[in-house]
Amino acid sequence: MKLYFNILLSICIIILCLCWSCKGGDNSSPPENFTVTPFDPLPVSKSNSQKLYVHYMPWFETPETNNGNWGWHWTMNNKNPEQITDNRREIASWYYPLIGPYASSDPDVLEYHLLLMKYAGIDGVLVDWYGLQDKNDLPGIKKNTDALFKAIEKTGLEFAIVYEDRFLEGSKGNMISLARADMDYLQKNYFTKNYYTKINGKPLLLIFGPAVLQEPSDWESVFTIFTNRPTFFTLQDHIHTASTVASGEYMWVDAQTPENKYAGASGLPQFIGAAYPGYRDFYKEGGDGDGYNIHWDYDNGNLYKSLLELGKIQSPQYLQLVTWNDFGEGTMIEPTIEFEYLFLTINQQFAGVSYSDKELKMVKNLYDLRKEWKGDNEQNKRLDQAFYYLASLQPDKANELLQKVAIGTSK
Repeated sequence: MKLYFNILLSICIIILCLCWSCKGGDNSSPPENFTVTPFDPLPVSKSNSQKLYVHYMPWFETPETNNGNWGWHWTMNNKNPEQITDNRREIASWYYPLIGPYASSDPDVLEYHLLLMKYAGIDGVLVDWYGLQDKNDLPGIKKNTDALFKAIEKTGLEFAIVYEDRFLEGSKGNMISLARADMDYLQKNYFTKNYYTKINGKPLLLIFGPAVLQEPSDWESVFTIFTNRPTFFTLQDHIHTASTVASGEYMWVDAQTPENKYAGASGLPQFIGAAYPGYRDFYKEGGDGDGYNIHWDYDNGNLYKSLLELGKIQSPQYLQLVTWNDFGEGTMIEPTIEFEYLFLTINQQFAGVSYSDKELKMVKNLYDLRKEWKGDNEQNKRLDQAFYYLASLQPDKANELLQKVAIGTSK
């Protein structure tokens, strides 16, 4: 009996050892205490010297970031993202983000957007910004813009503001005072950073209009706040409203032909051209008025190609890509279910970068793994490392690490 017991005990010990050995070799349980090695971001090499900036909307909210409610830019007045059909939420857009509707302050979303831009040959982001007032969704837009501004430095992209003055209210003096406060915030918090876009040593500032302050003397008064006056661009055909301080105009999508817009820019001191993938707004369907009398067909990417090429022929120093993510107007070049990476691969070819959709899909894989391993500190260290590889133009190393993380995705 004693011999039998010893044999049985030995067998149990052997089985335990074998199980322990197998567990140690299981790829789904990576060793702990992974050390992240940060790398500085490197600029992408481009054969096209034109500077490409993308117009960015920081106004999207989900229930997690908006007191339990979806933001208006996903719902407009009659859509409910809680309604799900064929794995898609009901949103106020004809087109659906490849990653689904998101919050603009989500760090995983910001990482995804900025890395996609980098590998698409985009130099910087022009952010739609409404100032400091505490009404409507303006505080959320400010919060999201601040989050983007903090995230962008790690990717090596540039950043600038497109100011919206349309929500300034009150007497002329009060509106000027509010605008000065907005400009003072930009001057103290954004303009001094080395990754804020400068033209001839002066920070770049665009305005969508002006819409409210429409006298040159208004802007002279607002600009007294600056110690280093920005290079100031108005919307096309609006330079007369700020002529004493404006440096030029920029192009935007409307019903006019792009050729007429470039022709109308002759004689301006400076001009920022534009390219857009198409236009199909959702306002009428979303219960917000009748929409705009504008329609530009996407033509399987051919419109975007032609406008980029027109921009090359007209050769402004800067081109604004309209837009990254205005889903309500259908001008997004961000990847969607419908277009996938089409517009970004067209942008890669125009910019003359050595990358393709391979790197873009790698960035999407990083985003998916962030969500898959949310809350897992060890795996997120590896994903942090993959980010640093991508930001420093080491995509092969990033891909190798992402594949290793993916092995353990079935928790």
